[in-house]
This record gives sequence, C-alpha cells and structure tokens, in this order.
Amino acid sequence: MTEARTDFDLIVIGGGSGGLAGAFRAASHGARVALLEPSALGGTCVNVGCVPKKAMWLAAEVAGKLRHAATLGFPAADCALDWPTFIAHRERYIEGIHASYRHRLDDAGIALMPTRGTLLDARRVRTGEGLVLSTSHILIATGGHPIKPEIPGAELGGVSDDFFAWRAPPPTVTIIGGGYIAVELAGVLQTLGSRVSLRVRGPELLPGFDHEITAQLIDDYRHLGVDVQLSTPTTAIERVDGGLRVRGDGDGWSDPVEQVLFATGRRPNTQGLGLDAAGIAVDAQGFIPVDALNHTAVGGVYAVGDVTPSPALTPVAIAAARRLMDRVFGGRPHAPLVLDDVPTVVFSHPPIGRVGLSERAARAIYGDDVYIARAGFRPMLNALSASPQRSLFKLVCTGEERRVVGLHLLGDAADEMLQGFAVAMRRDITLDDLHDTIAIHPTSAEEVVLMR
Repeated sequence: MTEARTDFDLIVIGGGSGGLAGAFRAASHGARVALLEPSALGGTCVNVGCVPKKAMWLAAEVAGKLRHAATLGFPAADCALDWPTFIAHRERYIEGIHASYRHRLDDAGIALMPTRGTLLDARRVRTGEGLVLSTSHILIATGGHPIKPEIPGAELGGVSDDFFAWRAPPPTVTIIGGGYIAVELAGVLQTLGSRVSLRVRGPELLPGFDHEITAQLIDDYRHLGVDVQLSTPTTAIERVDGGLRVRGDGDGWSDPVEQVLFATGRRPNTQGLGLDAAGIAVDAQGFIPVDALNHTAVGGVYAVGDVTPSPALTPVAIAAARRLMDRVFGGRPHAPLVLDDVPTVVFSHPPIGRVGLSERAARAIYGDDVYIARAGFRPMLNALSASPQRSLFKLVCTGEERRVVGLHLLGDAADEMLQGFAVAMRRDITLDDLHDTIAIHPTSAEEVVLMR
C-alpha cells in the first residue's frame, strides 16, 4: 500500500467557499494541495447560509404569488407549504453540490482530509488524528459561526443555524437583530405562515444601507404583518407556560412565543487553530488581520473569507482566494481585490440590492455636491392585485457630471437586475449615461434609466 503523502505546496484549512476556491485555483496551477475540512463541504454558505436560505426564500416567494393569484381571479386554494416535502428537495439540491465538490476535488488531485487542522508553525499542520503535514504555504479559511448575546436565558433561544433544522414553521416567533439574517428570516417566516416579531436594538434596520430604502422596507414588512420594533433592546428571555417571552429595557415582558431566534452577529472560527504557534495574533474581535493581498503577518500564511475583517460575502471570499492563488502559484501579479463597490443583496420581501455609497455616506464625503434621483412605485403585479407593497429605487450621484456613486433597489427582481448595473458602475457611469439608455417597458428595471 502506498504511504499517504504528508508534504504539500499548499494546505488549506477550511472547506467553505473561500477554501475550496483557493484549493481549486492552486491545483489548476500545478500545486500539490491538501484540503482539511471536518464537516460538510461548502461551509456556511452551502449548508446553513446562502443556499438553503435562498431555497426557503424562493418557497416564500411562491407562497406570496399564490396569494396574489386568488385576488386576480384564479381559484382560491389552501396553499400552505408542506415543509418536509420542500426540505427534502432542498437537501437533495445541497447534496448535489457536495457530490460535485467531491468529484471536482478528486479530478483536481486535491487530497481531501475530513479532519481539523492545527498549525504547529508556519510550515507544519497537525491533523485531528495526529498526522503532521508539511507545506510551503497555508491558507486559513475556517469561516465563522453565529453568536448569542450574554443575557439571562440566552440558551433558550436559537440561532440561524437552528432555523435550517426546523421541519415546520412555528406559529409565533421573535427574531432578535436588525441585520441581513434577521431581516431575511423575518420575511421568510412571516410569508410562510408564522407571526413574526422583529426586535431591533437600534433605530434602523440594516445598518449601512440607505435610510430611505430601509424605511420603505419597514413599511412593506408591516403591511406583510411583521411586527417591527425599532430601538428595542432585549435584556432577558424566560420560559413560561405559553412558551418563551423576552424582556426589554423598561418595557416589561412580551407575550409568549413558541420560538426565539438570535441574529445578533457572528464570530470568526479562530479558536484552536494554533495561530500563536505560527506567530499570528488575532484582533479584538477574533479576526485574522490581513493586508490587501490577503497575507497575514507571517510569510507563507494567508487568510480569506469570514475569518478576516473583509466583507462577510461568499463572492468576496471566492474572488480573494482565486486572486491570491493566481499570485502565489500562477505568477500573475494581480492588483488587490477592490472592495469599494461590492454589490450585495438582502433577500427580504421584496429584496434589496445595493452597490456603492448610501446617501448619508456620500454626503459625508462630498458634502452638498450630491444629487439624488429616486423612483417610488407599485410594481404592476401589486397594483393589479391591490397589494400595498411598494418599491423604491434610488441613485446617488456626485459632481457636475452627476457620476453615479450609489445605486439602491428595493423591489421584486432587484436581486437579478443589480448585477448588470454593478458592472456599469465599475465603469464610472453618469446619470446622463442612464438617461441615454433605452428603457425596457413595462418592467421595474426601466425605472433605473428613467428616474430624474
């Protein structure tokens, strides 16, 4: 029997989106690669994040369209989602992704090791079984995990990972948080039949997003039935006969609900990696500091994805890992990954798409030299079915030429239409460029090139 290889050009610790992207790209340049991942391939995104979240969002979108159908003259019917049936489809889809990864790893000659990795120094990694591997380069891509606040009764609440284990919607649920995950889960659960209370510590949803867009989303959510409570900190949870109830500052205890979910942040998975042994120190939040090229403070050791302070977005991790491996093994001196205009989508109901600066951020930079164009409207389906849900599109421009520095979309299909406009913004388009473009009618997207 051939003895297992223990020397590599690259060891990747973590088999999520960033780690896989780095492993595949390094192998394509001829590097000998080992990938260490003790859990399911794909990390948070594939298993308890982007992919299953989008699946549940699609189910909720179908449920919403079916409600429109009865109003428009289609026969009314009981259209409640059969969760076990749908989840079987969701898990089958995810297993297909796992199988594809395993096949590609095998084809690329990458040694997949289902184990944890601990750095002994900057050139050696010990597996969970005690095998010591040597290498010239190490890529850390171990991602992050959801956390709960340190309040009494926090153990009674779940986190986003727990949501994906549910096999039925709770009749009532309180979601604590105001970021991506909280907003997305609130919309999905409310649309699929739960009564949702969303408790937000601050005065706005989605910090960093444009304030007018998030204000319209709150209005849409309240029309949907979500009980959005702003400036409402949560200080304790307790179990009572009717379920779980939460307490805030000075407002007493809430009515009982069946489930409480925390969406109050994530923490990088840096514990137990042996970073100290390699001479790497984490920052106050536990992140691994990296430079613009994803190098750590130690030569030959790199980090990408949620384990670093970079934007916690799957495409950012993938792009960073690929560029890094092109530089290290492909001899391609790419410039650093530009993170100024990263497009992103919140899969709310309706979705939000954003690229560039919010109005507040633009005014902080450019002062009064900012021009705002906006379009508020009801999409045709909502108007036909007399739904109160509204869309809001907004452009943030600056300078005499009115260069577009921010684009914000709240409305149906915003997630799909944003990508092309993100490309255009990378080419420094102006408001006149948009006005010179022929609109596609009748669509929501035409509002982007028509708004003044």
